[in-house]
Amino acid sequence: MLRRPKPTDSEADVLRDQEKFLTSGAPSAASVVRRPDKRRGEAGGGGEHNGKSDEERQKDVVTIEDLPDELPSLTPAPPKKSRFKTGCVTFEDEDAGERLDKYDTHVSAVLSRIVERDTSSTPISLPAFTGIAFPKVMHRSENSSQVQQSSAGGKKSIFALQIAAQRLKEGKAPLHCEPKAPHTPEHKEQNLQPESSMDTDDSPSLLSGKGLGVPDISGETMRIHRENQEKLQTMSKSEILEEQRRLLTQLDPTLVNFVRSRKAKSVPSSASASEKQPQGKSSRDNFPLENLSRESDSSSASLPLQKPQEVEMEGEEVPPQPPPAVREQDLLLKPQKTWVHMDKAEPEKLEWMKDLPAPRRKGTKKAMQARFDFAGTLIPPTQDLPTHLGLHHHGEEPERAGYSLQELFLLSRSQLIQQRTLAISTLANILSKARTGEYLSVLKGSMVSTLFDAGLLFLLRFALDDGVEGVMSAAVHALKALLVCEEDEECLDCTFSWFRGLASFPLLPSTQEEEEEEDAELPENMKFTAKEREERKKDHDVARQDVVKGLLKMKLLQRLRYILEVVRPSPPVVQNILQILTRIARHSSSSATQVLNCPRLMETVLSEFLPSSWTTPSSPLPQSVYGLPLASAMKLLRVLATSGRHACARLFNYFGVKERLPCLLSVDPSELLLEPAEALRITTEALRLWAVAAGYGQACKLYIDLYPSLAKSLQSFHKVLAPSDPLLPLQLQRVLALLCLLTQVTHTAGCHQELQAGMVSSQGQECPPPPPVTWGHVTGLQASLLGHLKGFVKSLDNPVQQESSLAVIPAYLTYLEAYYHQLSRQSCFKPVDTLQELERLTSEVLLPLLSHHAVQRLVKNLKSSSVVCHDQSSPELTPSLPGLACSGWRDRPGLVAPSSPFPLLTGLGLLLETITGIHKGLSCKFAALLLSEPVVGYLRCCSQATPTLSHTGAWLFRHEHHLLYLLLQLAHRLVSIDPEVAKYASLYHQVALVLLPWLLPGSEYLGHELLSTIIFSKDFISEGHSGGPEAVELGELKLQDETHSSSPSLQTVGALLREACVQLPSIRGCFLTQLAYLESSVLTSRDALLGRSPWISSHLLPELTGPTVPSDWPYLPLVSLYERTGSSDGGGLGVEELPQWALQAVTHCLQWLLLLEVWREEALKVIPPVAKLARLSCVFLCSSDLFLERPVQKLTWGLFRLLTRRSRLDSLDLDVPPPGLASFQDLYTALLNQYEAVSFGDRLFGSWLLLPLQRRYSATMRLAVFGEHVGMLRSLGVTLEQLSIPIERFTSPPEDSLPLLNLYFRSLVTGTLKPRWCPLLYVVTLSHVNSFIFSQDAAAQAVEAARQSMLRKIYYLTDEVLRNHLLLFRLPQLNSEFGFDMFEQLPPIRAKRLESILRLQIGSDDKGDRRQ
Repeated sequence: MLRRPKPTDSEADVLRDQEKFLTSGAPSAASVVRRPDKRRGEAGGGGEHNGKSDEERQKDVVTIEDLPDELPSLTPAPPKKSRFKTGCVTFEDEDAGERLDKYDTHVSAVLSRIVERDTSSTPISLPAFTGIAFPKVMHRSENSSQVQQSSAGGKKSIFALQIAAQRLKEGKAPLHCEPKAPHTPEHKEQNLQPESSMDTDDSPSLLSGKGLGVPDISGETMRIHRENQEKLQTMSKSEILEEQRRLLTQLDPTLVNFVRSRKAKSVPSSASASEKQPQGKSSRDNFPLENLSRESDSSSASLPLQKPQEVEMEGEEVPPQPPPAVREQDLLLKPQKTWVHMDKAEPEKLEWMKDLPAPRRKGTKKAMQARFDFAGTLIPPTQDLPTHLGLHHHGEEPERAGYSLQELFLLSRSQLIQQRTLAISTLANILSKARTGEYLSVLKGSMVSTLFDAGLLFLLRFALDDGVEGVMSAAVHALKALLVCEEDEECLDCTFSWFRGLASFPLLPSTQEEEEEEDAELPENMKFTAKEREERKKDHDVARQDVVKGLLKMKLLQRLRYILEVVRPSPPVVQNILQILTRIARHSSSSATQVLNCPRLMETVLSEFLPSSWTTPSSPLPQSVYGLPLASAMKLLRVLATSGRHACARLFNYFGVKERLPCLLSVDPSELLLEPAEALRITTEALRLWAVAAGYGQACKLYIDLYPSLAKSLQSFHKVLAPSDPLLPLQLQRVLALLCLLTQVTHTAGCHQELQAGMVSSQGQECPPPPPVTWGHVTGLQASLLGHLKGFVKSLDNPVQQESSLAVIPAYLTYLEAYYHQLSRQSCFKPVDTLQELERLTSEVLLPLLSHHAVQRLVKNLKSSSVVCHDQSSPELTPSLPGLACSGWRDRPGLVAPSSPFPLLTGLGLLLETITGIHKGLSCKFAALLLSEPVVGYLRCCSQATPTLSHTGAWLFRHEHHLLYLLLQLAHRLVSIDPEVAKYASLYHQVALVLLPWLLPGSEYLGHELLSTIIFSKDFISEGHSGGPEAVELGELKLQDETHSSSPSLQTVGALLREACVQLPSIRGCFLTQLAYLESSVLTSRDALLGRSPWISSHLLPELTGPTVPSDWPYLPLVSLYERTGSSDGGGLGVEELPQWALQAVTHCLQWLLLLEVWREEALKVIPPVAKLARLSCVFLCSSDLFLERPVQKLTWGLFRLLTRRSRLDSLDLDVPPPGLASFQDLYTALLNQYEAVSFGDRLFGSWLLLPLQRRYSATMRLAVFGEHVGMLRSLGVTLEQLSIPIERFTSPPEDSLPLLNLYFRSLVTGTLKPRWCPLLYVVTLSHVNSFIFSQDAAAQAVEAARQSMLRKIYYLTDEVLRNHLLLFRLPQLNSEFGFDMFEQLPPIRAKRLESILRLQIGSDDKGDRRQ
């Protein structure tokens, strides 16, 4: 008896049992029944084999259609149509019985339609006479001698064999058998050989004879066939091919396909065709188009997911020739009959065993599909890799190694776990390289954006829900590669100890969310709130705008918590999850709050990865990190605490971080039961977290409790920073974190006295409570840290310790700045002792430090390390996922590079600002810093730079802005006392002007200080008291002599500048008043920059929506007045009269603009000239009489002269829309309406309107003047002398707009435009009309007819003066009576032209008279 298989059996046991079962011949315990598919019309049948043999029975195969590459359409599919339903139309009121009777027909209706076949021409064959009474009986043994069965024909019945034998006996070809002369099947006529195209068989293969209507159909068919054969015999090969081409172009394609299908039935199989080919000649020799070169280029790869382009060729497309079938004798391994279900060869699968075709060897410029290896490296198309690497597969282009993105997406949805894991891991590697910018030079487009559009985010989110841990881990790895850039995190960690380095910008996308159309037209009380609109959006729409927000909407946090809590993955997966959570927390304060609020997420992180006690790990790389403290978990807490004061308090008080910090910080890192590097990392992160909390004035009681441990750590600084220590970089980071903590604690302690006094005077009002740490708790640290600083300054002479000393000195300087800044605000402050202490500090530490050759060498890198002066290219970033673009920051010069002087100079500048504020006599000792060549060159470069604002550079710009501000503040203290520094006053003023619109959110206090101290200071505008106005007057007088102009306005600019310099304090007050809307932001920024810790609400800076102050801030009073009083549609006013301060504010604004345009032109180059013109137009639009005020008139005339200088006119492009406006034409229309309403013929307003009428600008504005607003020409009395624009800019080149020329002519003829009303436009219109009527250029018939008509009308004008002006106009001339020169008599060429036109008219008139 046969035994049953057991679960413990091996594969050999199962095969042995199978052999015993087959030899025993026992019946099967179960039978396979194939159920019929009724939907396909299959008939049911019982029995095991359903009447068919095993070979003939079809197999049950479940096939899954390929998933689409694109997302399915959201629109519903059209309903299916029934071909039976459309045939019968029914009505609701129709009776069912009547309908049945109507369509029911009797059998007679069917029988009556029977038509008998015409058999008149069909030959009748009588049976053959035999000598026997009955036909001979067929025996089975006689079949073999009759007709041999075809191997390809399959089994035939006895009757079919008998019929075939009879046809052979009669000399006819058997039905459905091979022809006598087989030919190679040719699928394309352009490759068909002449001899193969002729049918050498005796019978035709296409002609059947039906429809000939002759008695002998077969004879007639053979006759036609023989004629065709004879015709083909007489034709050459080229003639046959030409005839084939002609037929293919004339015949219907469906008919050609039918003929080909009939021809294909009579050709042999590919195997027999290949046997007939000559030996040594491959099958591809008959297909020359198959040998077309397919060149490739390894340096140019197509956009991912892009289909490879097909080779273009003339004529009809040639599909690839199918390779010859694999035969059994060609197999390396012969199939055995004993193999179960493998005794039958399957050619379609055996094709995989063939050798791959050779890869492309030549290059091409065509885009190709990008393929990657498992490490994410792009594989060149010409590279031939061995197959054992596993990069070859049976997809598209099997000869090329690697996987395309489309194939990886397909594999990620595979049923096999290994394929899913491998595909997602490969995508993770591709993402990592794409984020570092490795594909920018070899791929077209953005890799990450393409992956997003293909649905990568949803693919990874679905993979996270996979039940297999391997797939889940690969998805976490890919998500980490997408969201996290490790080099970005390293840069942020390096700058943490810098001034305000613990603050950072939220990584929010800069794209503005568009308001939904359905919500736009609703009233305000019915519109959805921002939160409601966000909830109504779909996941795809949210993720398209913001990747992190889309992931949060897809419940990512809950899934990550489940993986950490339940799955408990391996250490790399845990690290990846913690880094992903850190990146989400950096997104915004709301995202950080969601991380904190996620159920059991923070409890799991704290209990599993920040335990209060733990055991020593068994190995440096433990199998599980659960129960061990992790630095990445501490960093997550630090980033969460940065998001806000409330979040930090929750972490310390609710989640118990306050109790966990002493476990890590109360002992030396070497005493922790951790690997040394990990112990340094986690203690460093613990100190940083504590520093963030101390920056809010929180967790300061820990300072009192852990003071002995901190003091012990301070004493061991020189010992832990030994150059021979392999962990020196980690030791440096820990020292810097500790110094940052002491700096924040010092700031908090300095606010204790102020808060204590505030509580007494608040009388019940809200006031922050004083911190537990007082000034006495931090006083003793200063002496110890100052001694450390002196030691590090001395160690600069040691080349071995120089690098580490330069790394820690900036943190010491920042601490000393905090100490002296808070000391001056304490009641125990002793001025005399402090002044002496500062003098010793300057002479013993700061001056030796500044003059040291190592520091001087570092300062020389100032310009090369600047991000303002050098716009560094950033790797590929997507708008929905911003980053810092720090890839490769260690290998290139930059702000964070080890060779950067910015941290040292920033720390030194902070300390100098504080100590020179206490001891003003120390300022002159540091003048050498400002006068050094590297600093002066750096400031000159900054004054001409135009950096672009983005997330990639904003966090670096902020630190560089701090240094620029500190250098300017030092210059502010020295410019009035040091003549050498005063020589560069204009340079410092220029830097201050360009720095103000660069300042980012969070730096509003710096902008306020610049406006209050430097920008409007007379000391920095040296031209105002060194003969500047007089020089301008001399220059204007020289310009007047050159232009021979008598306009009095040219002589007023110097006096206006002199008056503006006197009014600088008032101008400063005006602009500070206009910027009063930033008061709350200035106060918040002041608290953060001055270290007022208890008042800081968040270390997360405001959202990066743009600079704090707009780039056109000098025009702010004008624009704000227009917004308050003017009407947006022009020509009207929002209020009846201006506010009292309006005239003075506009006057101060125009004075400041005039001063900048004359002496600080470079500071306004960021404002386009068209924007300047648009902003100044507010003078005319914001009131009906403001532009008539005398001071406004003088200043606006001066600005108009400056804007219309020859060098400025060329750069004025009115076709570019001004910032904030749809087009300049709309603004010009508003100006025209205002001029007609309130101008009173003002020459200044008229000149303003004439400026856009130059010939180089759009004709739309000239059409508006001479069309809709032609009435204003009576009052537009600006003369050629008053307008500083050359007249040639209005008259050259000649006008080519026919509608505008007709308007010109109409205004002249009707008397609307006269020289005494509008002298300038009168000359312009005369010039254009004269050029038009006497032009000799060829033109269209309509234009020529208009010329002749206009010239005839001019000749018959009754106004002799106007007729002479139009006919005798020569050139514009300013000194003449009318502003132009005239010919004394009509020139011959003009006279000839006029005579020919009049002759044509007379001739046409005579013809008309004769017809009458």
